[in-house]
Amino acid sequence: MTLRQQSEYIIRHALHSVLPDEAVKAVLTGDRFRSVVDDSGKLYLVAIGKAAWQMAQAAAEILDDRLDGGIVLTKYDHVKGEIQHVECLEAGHPVPDENSFEGTQKILDMTADLSPEDVVLFLISGGGSALFEKPLVSGKELEDVTKQLLASGANIKEMNTIRKRLSAVKGGRFAQHVAPAKIFSIVLSDIIGDPLDMIASGPACADQSTCEETLEIADRYGLKLNDSIKELLKKETPKELHNVETVISGSVSALCTAAKEACEELGYESVILTDRLDCEAKEAGAFLASIAKTQCCNMQGKRCGDIPQNMQQNVQQKNTNKLAFIAGGETVVHLHGTGKGGRNQELALSAAIGLDGMEGVALFSIGSDGTDGPTDAAGGYVDGKTCEMLRKHKTDIYHELRNNNAYATLEKCDGLIKTGPTGTNVNDVTVLLIEERNI
Repeated sequence: MTLRQQSEYIIRHALHSVLPDEAVKAVLTGDRFRSVVDDSGKLYLVAIGKAAWQMAQAAAEILDDRLDGGIVLTKYDHVKGEIQHVECLEAGHPVPDENSFEGTQKILDMTADLSPEDVVLFLISGGGSALFEKPLVSGKELEDVTKQLLASGANIKEMNTIRKRLSAVKGGRFAQHVAPAKIFSIVLSDIIGDPLDMIASGPACADQSTCEETLEIADRYGLKLNDSIKELLKKETPKELHNVETVISGSVSALCTAAKEACEELGYESVILTDRLDCEAKEAGAFLASIAKTQCCNMQGKRCGDIPQNMQQNVQQKNTNKLAFIAGGETVVHLHGTGKGGRNQELALSAAIGLDGMEGVALFSIGSDGTDGPTDAAGGYVDGKTCEMLRKHKTDIYHELRNNNAYATLEKCDGLIKTGPTGTNVNDVTVLLIEERNI
C-alpha cells in the first residue's frame, strides 16, 4: 500500500468506529432511557446537527411506532433518505439561514404545550449552533455577527458563548421551552473536553458562561455590535434546569483511539500526542512537520532526536521502523485572504513546507463530519513530494497560505480528501505517518 492508500484505510477505519448508530441504539435499549420514558405520555424526537440524520435513523429503528412525531434539522445534502414518523429538514451551516429559522420554529411548534408525562428525545451533534436557531435579532444581524466570529479566529467555545445570548433556543432556553416535559439528550461531542453547555451552544443544558465573559470576548476580538446586540449580551442565560438527562455517546478521544488502532494494524508504532489540539491551524501543521524532521534526521546522517523512552522500547521490541503520531481536536484559522479552504486543509498545507523532500513521510488532517470549512472536502493530504508538485505548477505555497487558499492549492497536487457526509461529527483528527526510520 502507498502512503496515500494507508491514509485512506486509517480514515475509513477511524470514521467507521465513531459512527453514532450503535452508540445511540445502546443508549435507547438501556436502563437510563427506559427509566425516563413510559407509556403514559407522548414521545417526540428532535435531532439537530451534522450527524442528525444518522442518529435519528438509528433511534427510529429502535423506537418505531412508539414515536409520536419527530424532526431532523441538518446541513444541506446530509439527509440520506426518509425516516418513518420523522420529518427531515436541511438548513445553512456554518452561517444560519432562513431554513434554519423555519426548521427551528417547526421544532418549537411540535414541542409546545407538552405535559409532564411527555418526553423529547433530543439528539445533538456538532453544527447545531447554526442549524438550530431562533434569533433574538434579525437574520441579517445574526449573519453579520457569525461571520465576524468565523473570521476572527475565535474558538468554538468563544463563538458559542456569544451566540447563546442572541438566541431563543440556545444556552438552556430550549429546555425551558419544553418544560414541564422531560428531555432525554444523547450528545455526539464535537468540542474538546465535551462541555455540554457548549455543544450546539447547549440548548438543553444549564449555561456555565457569564455575561462578563461574553462582553470580554466581544471586546477581545473587536466585534462591531449595535446597541441592541450589546444589551442582549448583558442578559443572563438559565443556570439551573431540572427536566433534562444527558448521555454523551461519542467524542474526539474515541476518534483518536480508532486512528491509532488502524495505524497499528498497518504496522506503525503509534502514539496519541493529544486529543485536545487547540491552536492556529498553520502552527499545528508546522509543529507536526518538525516532529517528522526530528524522527527522520538520521536519514541524512545526523543524530536522531529522542523518541519518548517507552515508545523507543516498543519500537525496538517490535523491530519496526514505522511511526505514527496522532492529534485530535479543533484548530482555528484567522481569515486574512479571500481564498477558499478549511482548518484541516490549512494545517496539511502548512505541514507540507516542513515535509518538503522527505521520503516515506505523509500527513493527513480531516474533519470527522466529512466537511472542512465552506468546502466539499473533509481535509487534506500531503507528503514529501507535495511542494515539488506545487513548484511545477508555479504555485507559491506561502502566498496561498496567506490568502487562506488551501483548497485550490491542494487540488493542484491531488491533496484534497473527500469523504462526503459521514454521519458523525466528533472533531478533527490529524495523523503523521513515518514509514521508514533507522534506529
